[in-house]
Amino acid sequence: MTNLQDPQDIPDPQDAPNGTGSVVPPPGCPAHGGASPLYGPRFLRDPTESYQRMRRDHGQVAPVLLEADIPAWLVLGYRETRQILGDTQTYGRDPRRWNRWDEVPPDWSLMPWVAYSPMIHYTEGDEHRRRSAAVSDALSIVDPFELRAHCERFADGLIDKFAGSGKADLVFDYVYSVPALAMGTMFGLPEDQVEDLAQALTASLDANEDAIAAQQRAAEIVARLVAAKRDAPGLDITSRFVQNSPDLTEEQLVGDIMVMMVAGLPATSYWIGTTIRLMLTDTRFAVTLAGGRRSIGEAMTEVLWADSPVPNVIGRFAIRDTVLGGQRIRTGDLLVLSLAAANMDPLLWPDTTAGFAGNNAYLSFTGGDYGCPAGAPELAKNIAEMAIEVLVDRVPDLTLAVEPEELEWVDSLWCRAPSSLPVTFTPTRVNAG
Repeated sequence: MTNLQDPQDIPDPQDAPNGTGSVVPPPGCPAHGGASPLYGPRFLRDPTESYQRMRRDHGQVAPVLLEADIPAWLVLGYRETRQILGDTQTYGRDPRRWNRWDEVPPDWSLMPWVAYSPMIHYTEGDEHRRRSAAVSDALSIVDPFELRAHCERFADGLIDKFAGSGKADLVFDYVYSVPALAMGTMFGLPEDQVEDLAQALTASLDANEDAIAAQQRAAEIVARLVAAKRDAPGLDITSRFVQNSPDLTEEQLVGDIMVMMVAGLPATSYWIGTTIRLMLTDTRFAVTLAGGRRSIGEAMTEVLWADSPVPNVIGRFAIRDTVLGGQRIRTGDLLVLSLAAANMDPLLWPDTTAGFAGNNAYLSFTGGDYGCPAGAPELAKNIAEMAIEVLVDRVPDLTLAVEPEELEWVDSLWCRAPSSLPVTFTPTRVNAG
């Protein structure tokens, strides 16, 4: 039995202002001190500790600094996050509302997914609902049984390449490749372009100077794909979306398809990699690596709760002055939603030893009007689950080749995944054909 609290039982954000009975001044004023950086080795090494410290010092909404020390708010509370996701009258998605643009350098590493563009996740109101419905309809063309069969074939082919060596780096040899190949199939992308697009989309989420150029490379590949599918449509997501969206400009089509691809590739890869890491480092899941099956789904669910593959999203911009979690939010302030911190809110989990099995109330797919479109979480789950199942079946004695604390993590505010997973195992012969 889980000890998850009913969200309705969690104290209202307005009733417990920062735990002090006072409203905290907004970023930028002289009294706004102690903002924590959401970058750097300390945050990257142990983001959970950082979230706990921020919650202790500031409550459920904390002042933070993004790259280049740009002020923002980080929403740590489960209920506060749910409140934002459901209140489109107070918290908007259009980044042109942001009151800090004059402080942002032109080469800002977070620019690709913060600056306004015609992508669907920056739209609001009826336009957003219309385009979101078109996305869900396009995703519905994917047969989940065929997808699992494709992923099984992709996984077997990738494992064949390293099975005889007795060692591999699963991040480079497997974790990204299965979702990339699946994405290529679902979107009708020529196989010789899959790797280039996968690398570009993934790099666009990294916290470095290459992020902007990477997003531009991805957009160029998707633009060529859209043009090709307009001329010769097929039974794939891209063709269906293009056919059902005649009112969208070319730029809007490319942007919306890129949003779908990011959800289907990097995020699913992070889910796979972090789940495999959990299974390799936690004795509770050793039975899975010995050939069991029951624990794979449990491990995947635990990752969504306790180590969210998408820990933070640049979330919302205040449409009007308000108070959230005891903090005074000004019109135009940016609120970053920490899905990872919200999922592990101590008000939600008063018993930290409680299990997660069977509980799907996590926020890892966000929620509300801007949650993952209908069908997307199921497709991601099919890809991730099949990739892990085939790996466990083919290589049951996987052993991490380094100490768990030696693993390094992807340097990104948006994702949580190991940057390398070196493993050893008993070599097996691969039969040709």
